[in-house]
Amino acid sequence: MHYEGNIIRPPSEANSILLQVTVGCSHNKCTFCGTYRGERFRIKPDDIIMQDIDFAAEHCRRQRRVFLCDGDALIIPQKRLLNILQTIRRKLPWVTRIGSYANTKSIAMKSDEELKELHANGLGILYMGLESGDDDTLKAINKRATAEKMITMGRRAKAAGFKLSITVILGIAGRERSQIHAEATGRVLSAIDPDYVGALSLMLVPNTPLYQDYREGRFPLLEPEEMLRELRTIFAHTHLSQGLFHANHASNYLPIRARLPRDREAVLDLIDKALAGQVPLKPEWLRGL
Repeated sequence: MHYEGNIIRPPSEANSILLQVTVGCSHNKCTFCGTYRGERFRIKPDDIIMQDIDFAAEHCRRQRRVFLCDGDALIIPQKRLLNILQTIRRKLPWVTRIGSYANTKSIAMKSDEELKELHANGLGILYMGLESGDDDTLKAINKRATAEKMITMGRRAKAAGFKLSITVILGIAGRERSQIHAEATGRVLSAIDPDYVGALSLMLVPNTPLYQDYREGRFPLLEPEEMLRELRTIFAHTHLSQGLFHANHASNYLPIRARLPRDREAVLDLIDKALAGQVPLKPEWLRGL
């Protein structure tokens, strides 16, 4: 495989064929993210992508899923992206699902018909970083999207038939807006009604603007108990028709995996017990990105 730079993928794509179709992130301005700092975003040449698909056809026959790396494969022009999807389906017929990251910009660039066409050609799941449902927080972290736009684009993806997985970040609003961020995030998640929600706990990355703000005293990093209270509020305000709510990322202090609405009361009880010191939290040395 012709990999370049940092390759990232969602935890649920750990056993997928990682097909790098772009390098970097089309936005690459979020203050908390250092994954692609200094990396110019570009779409890889078609001949390189096709060589990697041929490699996967020969050497990756046990993997049933493909994930299109890097930060936002959905931004690839429609004809080129369709060609990639159709080639995967033709040369890797055992693959049951193809996934990609997406953001509001890339979803907005596709018409409803184009989104449905991509889904019909095997693109089955999109991963979108909401981070927060609070507009002030979104502006502070330079997300370049409003909560309303997140809702609109998330609903469009769902209407096109995609499974939708949304990530939110505990602690991203700092201390002053913690509960405002939490309540707003729950409301936005409820409005989108994704299939999966993944809650991560903020871990500061050196050489990012948010890390610099922390070092210079402009941004407070929440304590574990504050992260838990924020998680409780987000969870309490999130109402999904039949989605999975995960907070079992390596960064989190209290692993949670819940089916909503079924597990609502059990999870709230678990968080309350953790806040009361009756359930141990993950030690710092076991946390990771």
